[in-house]
Amino acid sequence: MPGPQDAAGKVTPLRPRRPCPECGKPSSRADYPFCSPRCKDVDLNRWLSGAYAIPATEDDESPGDEVK
Repeated sequence: MPGPQDAAGKVTPLRPRRPCPECGKPSSRADYPFCSPRCKDVDLNRWLSGAYAIPATEDDESPGDEVK
C-alpha cells in the first residue's frame, strides 16, 4: 500500500501566474484568470451587455438552397 511519501513525489505543479486581462496585475488563484472579484465582474458585465461580440457574415444563400 502506498504511503504518504509516495503521493508527495507525484505533486502536479501549479500553473504560473498570468497577468489579469482587465488590469494587468498578477492573477489570484481564487479568481483566476483575474486578480480580484471586481475585475471578474467587469468582464462579466462586458459579456452580458454585448460589448464582446463575434462578427457574423451574411451568406447570400439560405441553408436549404443547394447549387446543382
